[in-house]
Amino acid sequence: MTQPPDGDTRQSAAPALTGHAVIADAVRHLDNSPGVYRMLNAANEVLYVGKARNLKARVSNYARPSGHSARIARMIRETAQMMFLTTRAETEALLLEQNLIKQLKPRYNVLLRDDKSFPNILVSQSHAFPQIKKHRGKKSEPGNYYGPFASAGAVNRTLNQLQKVFLLRNCSDSMFESRTRPCLLYQIKRCSAPCVGYVGTGDYAALVSDAERFLQGRSTRVQAELARQMAEASAAMEFERAAALRDRIRALTNVQSSQGINPRGVAEADVVALHMEGGQACVQVFFIRAHQNWGNRDFYPRTGAGAEEPEVLQAFLAQFYDDKEPPRLILLSHPIEDADLMTDLLSQRAGRKVVLGVPQRGEKAELVENAARNARESLARRMSESATQSKLLDGLAEAFGLDGPPTRIEVYDNSHIQGSDAVGGMIVAGAEGFLKSQYRKFNIRGQDLTPGDDFGMMREVLTRRFTRLLKEDPDRQTDAWPDLLLIDGGAGQVSAVQGILEELGVEDIPMVGVAKGIDRDAGKEEFHRPGQQPFALRHNDPVLYFVQRLRDEAHRWAIGAHRAKRAKAVGATPLDDIPGVGATRKRALLQHFGSAKAVARAGLADLEAAPGISSAIARTVHDFFHAKG
Repeated sequence: MTQPPDGDTRQSAAPALTGHAVIADAVRHLDNSPGVYRMLNAANEVLYVGKARNLKARVSNYARPSGHSARIARMIRETAQMMFLTTRAETEALLLEQNLIKQLKPRYNVLLRDDKSFPNILVSQSHAFPQIKKHRGKKSEPGNYYGPFASAGAVNRTLNQLQKVFLLRNCSDSMFESRTRPCLLYQIKRCSAPCVGYVGTGDYAALVSDAERFLQGRSTRVQAELARQMAEASAAMEFERAAALRDRIRALTNVQSSQGINPRGVAEADVVALHMEGGQACVQVFFIRAHQNWGNRDFYPRTGAGAEEPEVLQAFLAQFYDDKEPPRLILLSHPIEDADLMTDLLSQRAGRKVVLGVPQRGEKAELVENAARNARESLARRMSESATQSKLLDGLAEAFGLDGPPTRIEVYDNSHIQGSDAVGGMIVAGAEGFLKSQYRKFNIRGQDLTPGDDFGMMREVLTRRFTRLLKEDPDRQTDAWPDLLLIDGGAGQVSAVQGILEELGVEDIPMVGVAKGIDRDAGKEEFHRPGQQPFALRHNDPVLYFVQRLRDEAHRWAIGAHRAKRAKAVGATPLDDIPGVGATRKRALLQHFGSAKAVARAGLADLEAAPGISSAIARTVHDFFHAKG
């Protein structure tokens, strides 16, 4: 059979066949091209996505009736259909495989469930007195970036100490321009107050240079220079200046000591260690930059119902570096299946050579062993917490008369101030604790709601939530449907929610209202279920504490959403509604004219004279306010 053109998609047409038979039938139509294959069950759900250097040879392995692991044997038995996509090269197949895995989330694939970006430290270059700050996301602002750091906490701790050592500003440019006297940071010796001229551009540039030298791992020279200056100040009997320099040296030492292990022989690397136990996996990633440990993060990939270490680690690397720049060296705890292929893929993404290594001795091996120990301990803690969570869910099912322990609990709460800036919040919890990636915020849109109408707000939130669920998954084939609703409120709220769901035709989801009870004291909560008498749990019942945590988390989430909305409303100006005027141009206009009201009154010539404002934008701004008048 002639291989179809690159990118051709084919689907075997043997609906009556299943398992080995459907796979054997598919093999007859394949050749030796590289590509990606998908295995689907009778309900057209994708079970597994795989890549192959040689599709015919790879898929033929599944056609064998024996010799498979329990996981693969189960997958083969469920397979009712196969789909194929050819590619030009195996590297392209690997990329496509990982994109499909992230999109489809097949049951038998290894899946990385936490793909948050990592923060960096940015030393800006857009100002005569550069700002040092935390940065997350696209590196579009001019400046030098240092990272990644494992967490915002790791960045904040480092920034806090760097301010003490190098006295660099962290205020925004607009705040800098508006200062007439030093702020509190100068008073507590964390800034050199360039905003009011207490330090010149040359001296400030030297501080910036020292800070960047430290972030590049060349801190020895910085410490030696500070020690020399302290000795000179002491000899000149300038004791106050000597004490300030001593404090800066101490702060620099604190930064280094808080980083823990700082390898001498490894300038830049990610240390990736995997530990598996009981069908669960933990991957620890340590970030080594400029000979410094910039923190670590643990991940718990789904192991694809029994995948082995090489497959889990390879899938993790491909997905982890999908949107992150890999370092020059990646140290691994286990060999992976296609090391050469992964090296080529990561080198392409980085635009330079990336090396994968599994060290056996020396400092690099010690780094890997330290990461592996952390992975082992983290997984042990998580498994212990999971066991506790499982008991709590069992207790919740017993207390509320559920058919079984819930796998997805949704908790709803509203937040507003006399009806203004109203926001609804939904949090989700399950066997793995709080599922924060599933949290949702709902800006209350109803124009006819009476201020403070909590019933109306809850009606809007739940209507929007379940209308969308019914549209996206009417047959309830996914795990997006809750099997328990917790509502902040008593019998009235429960009755209202029951009516909303009945209108939508969703009548089989248990719901419980959590009311404060007598004197509104924690521990005296009453629980309300449709058509039943309210009841309470004993004061020291672990299930009660669990419900309180769920309710408090929902309240925290809703309050946070409300505060963010209120803050945005307070900072809003008419300039926000002008097409083509983004944050940069808005800032330029406000800095030039002083206020949005002054911008609205300005003539066309005045607008054109503002820095950074073109004639076309000036005309747009002028017409916007003229039309409004």
